[in-house]
Amino acid sequence: MFDFTLPADTSDEERYRELANAADALTDGESDGVANMANLAALIWSFVPDLNWAGFYRMVDGELVLGPFIGNPACIRIPLGQGVCGTAAQSGETQLVEDVHAFPGHIACDSASASELVVPVIRDGRVIAVIDLDSPNKARFGDADARGIEAMAARIAGRI
Repeated sequence: MFDFTLPADTSDEERYRELANAADALTDGESDGVANMANLAALIWSFVPDLNWAGFYRMVDGELVLGPFIGNPACIRIPLGQGVCGTAAQSGETQLVEDVHAFPGHIACDSASASELVVPVIRDGRVIAVIDLDSPNKARFGDADARGIEAMAARIAGRI
């Protein structure tokens, strides 16, 4: 059993360093990408406060397809270039959105979501998935969150 409990006063920098280390330890030696994404969604949920959705969309035949997640039921397929996830997948760039309702073409899978962070998972120069985090709080995510999830994505890209 893994216990990744952090003190409430942990800094964002330390929280994300520990998240990346835990993600590395949790997926080490496991080759099943779906199992790893499921554990990673749960890990993110336990490490990152104020979320209402945390999970993965996988790149399948040129579109994003829902992967393991924690939260309310979600959109199953997202075309490239549509919504925050589709934009991140198409551009290969992290999307940090303070107010999803102001994002052109936002796809509202959960009406409670107010802000979103989507980080592409890149392997061999190609986007293979995105990590999607939603919060019911506007402007929940900042640069420290983006850098932290990007660091984790880089460490686990070969395992999903």
